[in-house]
Amino acid sequence: MKIETIGVVGAGTMGSGIAQAAVVAGLRVVLVDVSEKTLASSVASLSGRLERMVQKDQLDGRSCEAAVQRLVAGTDYKSLASADLIIEAATERADIKAVILREIESTVTPHAIIATNTSSISITSLAAALERPDRFIGIHFFNPVPVLPLVEVIPGLQSSSETVDVALQWARQIGKSPIVVSNSPGFVVNRLLIPMLNEAFFLLAEGVATAEEIDAGMRLGASHTIGPLALADLIGLDVCLSIMDVLQKDFGDPKYRACLLLRELVAAGRLGRKAGRGVFQYNA
Repeated sequence: MKIETIGVVGAGTMGSGIAQAAVVAGLRVVLVDVSEKTLASSVASLSGRLERMVQKDQLDGRSCEAAVQRLVAGTDYKSLASADLIIEAATERADIKAVILREIESTVTPHAIIATNTSSISITSLAAALERPDRFIGIHFFNPVPVLPLVEVIPGLQSSSETVDVALQWARQIGKSPIVVSNSPGFVVNRLLIPMLNEAFFLLAEGVATAEEIDAGMRLGASHTIGPLALADLIGLDVCLSIMDVLQKDFGDPKYRACLLLRELVAAGRLGRKAGRGVFQYNA
């Protein structure tokens, strides 16, 4: 199956990044979101990132213009009808995702593959909401999508071998390095990463060290390119909390309990870089 047009539902950070990676790779992209404001902001941000690629000689001007022209944005799910692959990149809540996935399935052709960019929710469980679960799969990107090469491809119990093969082929087509991961809570990267970030919040809450010192410890002592608290701000504290809650619920293990400080920051709206403030303060 040749992928020429993809749909992306959800024009937030991840959806915009996926759209950028695809248009740069020569694919037509249909970006859908319920909010026209979010769409306009996403398209403007994507265009700005492409222009910066030109300035850094990572992309020539003609290719940049062609990439922008391959992007179509709108609020109507019907615009996804011609897509060969549709990726849902909405809020990390199973109930919301199930509604969106059913809406996508009612619009696209029976041969289209539907994927989710969930970072922790069961692919098998989400597939159960669809009439064609064999055409459904998890394709998990990492932020920032245009920069990080890894993609986790997660088959659900119902995913066909053809669906897995197409997902792997497409990931490579847009220049990513996919790994196949079993449908386990948090998959591979987030099962390792998010509990580590959560532990950094425990250290901060207990006063073991300051936020700056905790981050410096992991950068200078463990060769991490970014400290855990700064990384949590980059990912989004609400996303980190959602993943911790999924890990605790699905494994039933108290070691995955979210730090109260993390919950407090999320409740206060201090969600990280996207909100201008998380553990650290960011310029608007």
